[in-house]
Amino acid sequence: MAHLSDRGHTEREEQKEDNNSTECSELGIMDLKFTSSRKHISISVPSKSQTMSPHIKSVDDVVVLGMNLSKFNKPTQFFICVSGVFMFYLIYGYLQELIFSVEGFKPFGWYLTLVQFGFYSIFGLIELQLIQDKRRRIPGKTYMIIAFLTVGTMGLSNTSLGYLNYPTQVIFKCCKLIPVMIGGVFIQGKRYNIADVSAALCMSLGLIWFTLADSTVAPNFNLTGVVLISLALCADAVIGNVQEKAMKLHNGSNSEMVLYSYSIGFVYILFGLTCTSGLSPAVTFCSKHPVQTYGYAFLFSLTGYFGISFVLALIKIFGALLAVTVTTGRKAMTIVLSFLFFAKPFTLQYVWSGLLVVLGIFLNVYSKNMDKIKLPSLHGLWKKSVEERKTRTLSQTV
Repeated sequence: MAHLSDRGHTEREEQKEDNNSTECSELGIMDLKFTSSRKHISISVPSKSQTMSPHIKSVDDVVVLGMNLSKFNKPTQFFICVSGVFMFYLIYGYLQELIFSVEGFKPFGWYLTLVQFGFYSIFGLIELQLIQDKRRRIPGKTYMIIAFLTVGTMGLSNTSLGYLNYPTQVIFKCCKLIPVMIGGVFIQGKRYNIADVSAALCMSLGLIWFTLADSTVAPNFNLTGVVLISLALCADAVIGNVQEKAMKLHNGSNSEMVLYSYSIGFVYILFGLTCTSGLSPAVTFCSKHPVQTYGYAFLFSLTGYFGISFVLALIKIFGALLAVTVTTGRKAMTIVLSFLFFAKPFTLQYVWSGLLVVLGIFLNVYSKNMDKIKLPSLHGLWKKSVEERKTRTLSQTV
């Protein structure tokens, strides 16, 4: 009997432990409760699958256009990302300038943005259907602000091409640092080091020089284009911070951000064009040239959507420093191809002012990565040259 009692007691203890372990494994929650004088503390530890973003299968997985780059080694990943950035964005830039080269299309930059937003919304919806969690995580009010800034960035940028040469627009896009620094000084009271100030100064001088060169040689130069692209630059400087904060705070996915920000922006532009009577003339013109407008706009939007996917992958794998270097090289290549494929006046001032802007970009990247980029000092170079001379003298003596 005693043996049976001990055996029954042992089985009950084992069953109790099994139940406890089952509950812990199923819930994945650790509760610590202190029941003394109205005190109750509960600490929940979510499982690993819950802490991960819903649109990422694994922490190390980087999937671009259905291709898992994590299966390749680092050099192959770099080659794929750089090839994607250059291929899609060079086609993007070519198609954008090609659309505005259609005779009579220049006044319809806002309608092109409307069509582009429509395509981006469709692409975002398709991508959202491919992920498991389709819930909207970021609040609607935040998306309304992001959509407004996105409309300002892309709408003003597209419209400025009706007044500026494409290379001038690209040069302005390279200088987003200037409005960011101005806003940081006046809004947040930030202080910048000598490298940041030198970068902004080089960019400003390069922009002024490039714009003066454009106004001298371009027959259709209009200051309105400079104002439009400057406003687009200011909106672009703000939108990056708002998007990053929203995605980190609410754990939103890229596809969700694209779908809601561009679809709300589509409504904004549609409302604006309807109120200003700018929709009907644009629809009439594009219906007469469907391939040169809607056809090019579809490819233009598709390549832009794919291009940003490779840029994000490049940032995730190799960091922002290398991504900025690659995109800057892409912009330089875009300017060169613009002069090759589209007839426009050229002067050497474009080259010198462009190099000044590139120097400003390098100084900006260097200021953010001083610990990673160590430039040789003048004293170090002088010391090295002296040692080389001594070595040369000794070798000649021997």
